[in-house]
Amino acid sequence: MKPFELTHARHDPAHCLAPGLFRSLKRGDRKRLKLSVVYQSGSDRIEFSGPEPLGADDLRVLQGLVAMAAVCGTEGGGIVLPPTPATHEGKALRRLLEAESDAADQDALVVKGSFRQLAREIGYSDIEDARQLRECIERLWKVSIIVEREGRRMGFRILSCYASDSASGQLLVALNPRLTESILGDRQYFRIDLAEVRALKSDPARLMHQRLHWINAGQRKGVMLDTLCSYVWPDQANPDTMKKRRQVARKALAELSDIGWGVEEYAPGKFWICRPKSGTQESAQPSLPPRPTFPRPPANLPQTPG
Repeated sequence: MKPFELTHARHDPAHCLAPGLFRSLKRGDRKRLKLSVVYQSGSDRIEFSGPEPLGADDLRVLQGLVAMAAVCGTEGGGIVLPPTPATHEGKALRRLLEAESDAADQDALVVKGSFRQLAREIGYSDIEDARQLRECIERLWKVSIIVEREGRRMGFRILSCYASDSASGQLLVALNPRLTESILGDRQYFRIDLAEVRALKSDPARLMHQRLHWINAGQRKGVMLDTLCSYVWPDQANPDTMKKRRQVARKALAELSDIGWGVEEYAPGKFWICRPKSGTQESAQPSLPPRPTFPRPPANLPQTPG
């Protein structure tokens, strides 16, 4: 497979901004905690639930999969999966997505690639070890989403996936309809710069980086230090713990500054944060061509007598 480097992910704002969807985890948290997050995104009430919390490693993997899906029609890219695909492979993926209600009638995107490619694109140091990536993908697969809009409810998972050949590390991943709409430009999206993602070193910086994408590229906004802490640790803490969290958050802000974000403390615990203008450029990553899809069955099948 000819390697290529992705420049950005076109990410759904609700998956980026839901408080506590991704968080800093310490040893034992995945056995002790469960995922339960409710977020209001415009007119949508979105519930995320799962048997384990999601961490910064899961965030990076989802960013990489979303970026890979946008490169439609290429090896290691995305293919649109319609509600009623005609091929056996398409039908199998559609069943695994477990879309319910209105979501069952929406397109999804399938990523065809490899663990090695995914590791490279998100900046993993050991791109030959697929175990950690596989664990992240399986955790994401276990997360269920319920979206309620104007009294109507739809349900799906964050993604469904399977490795078509575990020996070679090839994988197929189907993204949910909401992510699909953002990637294809059918709804608002955040542009996550993958060069920035690869350059970040710590989990708090990665978590903070994604959550700060509510700031438009080239704009400056004021943010409290404790708000930044909540992007990494959504739970309440005692004064001693909060003091440690603020120290870690300041180090994460230094990482953001190192990759080109503007960071200025204009008063104790109050910061101006400026997102780089370069984030507005769609640059070298291939843009979305006409949508290739798994074939749909013929619309007018002949009627069987009797």
